[in-house]
Amino acid sequence: MTDNLDLAARAQEFADNAPAGSLSRTAAHSVAITLATTRDTDHARSVLDGLDPAEVRQAALDLFGDLTQA
Repeated sequence: MTDNLDLAARAQEFADNAPAGSLSRTAAHSVAITLATTRDTDHARSVLDGLDPAEVRQAALDLFGDLTQA
């Protein structure tokens, strides 16, 4: 199993490659920061569930799902 910091680094790579100001970049930064500052993926998922606005939350949860399923 990959730990949170490894997943955070992967999310940061997505953010770095996304266009500036895009929804994807915002979501990827949110995922990277959340993973880097939570104790495990369950905790990270619960934090991401509280993101606002809804479109950022959904994009972040989609990316989180992709990262944790890989």
